[in-house]
Amino acid sequence: MARKYFGTDGIRGRANGKITPELALKVGQAAGLVFQRGDHRHRVLIGKDTRLSGYMIETALVAGFTSIGMDVMLTGPIPTPGMAMLTRSMRCDIGVMISASHNAYEDNGIKLFGPDGYKLSDEVEAAIEALLDQDISGRLAPPKAIGRARRIDDAQARYIEFAKRTLPRALDLDGMRIVVDCANGAGYRVAPEALWELGAEVITIGTEPDGFNINRDVGSTSLNALQQKVREMRADIGIALDGDADRVMIVDEKGHVVDGDQLMAVIATSWQQDGRLTKPGIVATIMSNLGLERYLASVGLTLARTQVGDRYVLEHMREHGFNVGGEQSGHIILSDYSTTGDGLIAALQVLAVLRRDNRPVSEICHRFEPLPQILKNVKTRSTQVLANDAVNSAIEKLRATLGASGRLVIRPSGTEPVIRVMAEGDDRDRVEQVVDDVIEVITRAS
Repeated sequence: MARKYFGTDGIRGRANGKITPELALKVGQAAGLVFQRGDHRHRVLIGKDTRLSGYMIETALVAGFTSIGMDVMLTGPIPTPGMAMLTRSMRCDIGVMISASHNAYEDNGIKLFGPDGYKLSDEVEAAIEALLDQDISGRLAPPKAIGRARRIDDAQARYIEFAKRTLPRALDLDGMRIVVDCANGAGYRVAPEALWELGAEVITIGTEPDGFNINRDVGSTSLNALQQKVREMRADIGIALDGDADRVMIVDEKGHVVDGDQLMAVIATSWQQDGRLTKPGIVATIMSNLGLERYLASVGLTLARTQVGDRYVLEHMREHGFNVGGEQSGHIILSDYSTTGDGLIAALQVLAVLRRDNRPVSEICHRFEPLPQILKNVKTRSTQVLANDAVNSAIEKLRATLGASGRLVIRPSGTEPVIRVMAEGDDRDRVEQVVDDVIEVITRAS
């Protein structure tokens, strides 16, 4: 059944478009009612990134939660993984992150976490959504039971200490020159501070948010500024977070980009050597490069694949007992520490390997040669074209031409009338031809 409000990562849309104060107030009321369990005084923790609209949404959420009798604690700007961690450690009944991740400032979103620090299940989201269009005036708190709201001052410091404790006690970053790009987002204070406290020389970009510049020409989805700064400062490494700091990309000392697939390879083999992997493998999505799968196999590890989305990676990790997973885009989930992707903690694990092996990033973080991978989008009036038997038959014939050494992935976008076609294999020309042929098949049938 299609849902009206929730997508694959909470509720997201244009500020004062889909994401209005009215909707935020209703989300606070509905989520609060769903999570009111027992007679104790219920508490909610609300954090945000640096978008201008965060003030508006935060205030509306406070009104919603307090109106049904929940007390609210406000952290101000903090990474999504920090919000998830604090929700659990502070024994809150629910956590809320106001962010649209790597989107531009015009968008915003509402991500919800349960008392265990994990994103909500589809069933709980459905229960909240069912209340959003209902009249709940009869369930509002009486005047004496209305909630209170207060700001807490130590949320960022708590997260910094938590992140630092994920490294071995004797390890520091003394002598390392690090450029960190915080995307003018939620990590703009905590990431540079954590790295400096660990002993690094820290050079910052993307740490001057003004409400409008989050992700603008900076961050993990726009790496040119970081690459240039790393080369200019002759830094050992560049670290790029996205707007809510739940993903990370790395730039090596030569200015070359290291994506999430390579980072997972680094962390997985390091943890394998230390006996820290709970299962002999990791979890990634269908978009991760076949080169990663081959590399892992060469060191005795498996790669389990899920559909696109960090929530599906995490679901598989929890169900099957893996403690390392992630996406090519830089969502790295290390469940020994976090209940969601955490860009800073993933970066710290890579820095630990660099410190231990005393080799440059270009050597440590280049574990395999990625296979040629081509991704193109085809616009279509309806993604139902993929249910056409003739289309599927033609696609399967094209898939067969790649053989066992290649992959073809076709999936509809969850947000727009577009079908994404990705193929990879050893022969770039063959891969690109297959993608173009698939697009032609879909276009003719649309």
